[in-house]
Amino acid sequence: MMTPRFMQALLSLCVGSVLTLGGNGALAAGDAADEPLPAMLSPGGGNPQPAATEPAPVTDSAPAPTTALPAMPPVTSPIISPATPSAITPAATPDLPALTTPPLSLPTPIGDQTATGYQPLASSVSVAQMGQTHGITLAGGQAQAGVIFTLPGDQVVTNARLDLALRVSPELAALNTSMQLMLNGQPLGTVPLNAATGDSTLFQLDIPAAMVVSSNNLSFRINDADRLLCERDSATRYNLTILPTTTLNLEGQQLDIGTRLENFPRPFIDPLQMTPATVPMVFPAGVTPEQVGAASLVASWLGMRMDGYGVTFPVIRDALPEKSGIVFGRPGDKVGTLTLPEVAGPTLQLIDNPVNPVYKLMLVVGKDDEQLRQAAYRLVSQPLTGDASTLSVAQQTIPFRRAYDAPRWISTDRPVRLSELLRNDQSMMVSGLWHEALRINFRAAPDLFLWDGDTIPVKVDYRFPSESWIDESRSYLNVMLNGTFLRNLTVNKVGVLQQLWREMGGDTRQEDYTLKVDPYLIYGYNQFQLYFNIRARDDAPCSVLLNNNIKSQIADSASIDLSRTRHFTLLPNLSYFVGVAFPFTRQADYAQTVMLLPEKPTNAEIGLLLDLAGRAGDATGVSLNHNRVMFGMPANAADRQKLENSDVLAVTTLQQAAFNQNLLSGSPYTVNDRTFGVGAPGAWERARTLLTGDWDRSSIDADRYFSSNEAWRGFLSYRSPWNPERVVVVATGSGDEQLLRLYGDLNSPNINAAVRGDTAIITDENGVRSFRVGPQFPSGEMPWYMMIVWYANQHSVLLALAALLLAAVVGLSLASILRRLAEKRLSTRRDAGSDKK
Repeated sequence: MMTPRFMQALLSLCVGSVLTLGGNGALAAGDAADEPLPAMLSPGGGNPQPAATEPAPVTDSAPAPTTALPAMPPVTSPIISPATPSAITPAATPDLPALTTPPLSLPTPIGDQTATGYQPLASSVSVAQMGQTHGITLAGGQAQAGVIFTLPGDQVVTNARLDLALRVSPELAALNTSMQLMLNGQPLGTVPLNAATGDSTLFQLDIPAAMVVSSNNLSFRINDADRLLCERDSATRYNLTILPTTTLNLEGQQLDIGTRLENFPRPFIDPLQMTPATVPMVFPAGVTPEQVGAASLVASWLGMRMDGYGVTFPVIRDALPEKSGIVFGRPGDKVGTLTLPEVAGPTLQLIDNPVNPVYKLMLVVGKDDEQLRQAAYRLVSQPLTGDASTLSVAQQTIPFRRAYDAPRWISTDRPVRLSELLRNDQSMMVSGLWHEALRINFRAAPDLFLWDGDTIPVKVDYRFPSESWIDESRSYLNVMLNGTFLRNLTVNKVGVLQQLWREMGGDTRQEDYTLKVDPYLIYGYNQFQLYFNIRARDDAPCSVLLNNNIKSQIADSASIDLSRTRHFTLLPNLSYFVGVAFPFTRQADYAQTVMLLPEKPTNAEIGLLLDLAGRAGDATGVSLNHNRVMFGMPANAADRQKLENSDVLAVTTLQQAAFNQNLLSGSPYTVNDRTFGVGAPGAWERARTLLTGDWDRSSIDADRYFSSNEAWRGFLSYRSPWNPERVVVVATGSGDEQLLRLYGDLNSPNINAAVRGDTAIITDENGVRSFRVGPQFPSGEMPWYMMIVWYANQHSVLLALAALLLAAVVGLSLASILRRLAEKRLSTRRDAGSDKK
């Protein structure tokens, strides 16, 4: 039903219309803006560790297809003509012919697209961004599938085009069949599969704009697929993949949503948005550490709300952004043409952007660090209600977090049921033979420790359907963790006695099993994949292959138990940092972290710090309420003490020479005007390295690589010179241009997986090279008596030398004692002989 607000906008501004489709459509603007983002599409809570790939759930059959949709009615649609087969990327195919669509009884968008209160925009969303990172495969009995995508609620779509990239098996293409496309229950067109050749073929389809709403279901179905079910190996021979590069390109209007504070976080981000967001952070010309600290708090919360889709924070000083942005400053500060309001206390205010009133500016105003922190915390800690555009923030207590209490990290205090890790839209039960693998995602602290030989128990309670046509000997539950195969769990217990008992009519069903998982398989981001691979008997009728009445389920009692692990590891380790911002997220609110910038930071340096804050919030589900930002090395005692009691996250570039000299003093690294380097270890350091068995360090290789590259960016990490129990991580680059690319590098699975050790250097030509140049030290929770055992286990060379030294001392001591005893015995005998004479 259309709301009055939408009707008013429609009639007064004449920019288009939206039709509610299929009984469950939603308006592209207005009330639909409050719809929650479907959790199934949230990569933040859904993607595994970036280093892990996501193979098909069953290695000896076709990949698990996506969730089946209800049967679609037959439709009559025009055939879609393919684009040039080699033209896969939409940007590379501007000359593709427009394609016809089925006639629909829908209103046509009308009016001037530049009408007051609206702003033209263009965007695109790919199938990968819709959550299907490996595409959608139709094979075997899974002849239809779909994907849900959502769009921001404050946008109206006026033009839409689907660039459909397909890979079709030759056998399926030779059958002269077709694929039906539907959007929200309405037919879009029919793709002739015999026109698909090679590894990929691109089709292009114009979509009526009124069909695209805030929440959409795009579905695909192979026509006449039922006749292929009984053919041998039909799943491997007849298959089709909608490639992840398939893209929906949109043009539309940005609505003016007004200046009510209750709209926040719109228009800056929208929970329905499935693409990375950009939120400019605006400061006065004389930016202060307190303002950057408040911006870091807000950035971390926005990163958390984007839930894995990503958000960047370009920095603007003494100027206003072209679109919506967040402004931080003191009362009376001038930012471009804007003067911040003169207020007595911390204040929030949402105003029209003077550059373009369609877009908005959120003003976060405070006189000092405490007021700015109070204003920023109020912005993110609880919903803003009412119609007001200004809020005077009352004093509030900002609570501190405990170590390892991040809400998005799995508990290590007790066994955790797998059902607790499910998204709201997931179920532990699946239907039919053809279904999607159950993917259970969880995050964990990366420093979990177990002694060699100890494992993590994963209790899997499961139940297969009981049907006479199921081949129980070839059916199994496939279990994988982060792309690593763990085990195929059988329907029945395995063994000679069990087989004999089964033939005698006894019950040998196996419905529970405890997997032993090695701790090194647990990362920061993790995903279990459980797939019921049910096989029919060879003599089973074809009709049973489409039987969706059978149910397979994982019981609610299934669990993973991390309660026997400890938080203990060796630092520095950059793989922990790029994964979940560890060790800074050990205290998720950054209460024990100093964020260090040069005395006069550039916009790129501040921007990267805010980007890293957004990643930290996404990793933990906690905003950085107690972060501390410093410009330059601290001069006063209070700041110096804070530095000594904290881990340090620094952002700098090669041009900040004086700051870099002070920052890297006492570290393994050297710096000059042209590049960083690695100092040669002294004689004592080399001897200690040899004696401790620390033979994996590659200082010379790292130094040579530094000197051989002119344009680079990366990370350095070392033991804090201010506190030997703390760590310093430096995000750096040869210049601002390189620094701006670092956030994108962190979102690349290949680069993310290759970052390790304490030095990672990234170039456009060679990707990432990782080294370890400095010593590591133990960090975490370990009793002293267990530390002795751990040191003995780690330093075998020293242990061997100590054993030799002990043996030598004991041997020499015993030899001396035995020599004296022998001399005494001989002396006694000589005396006795003399007496006899």
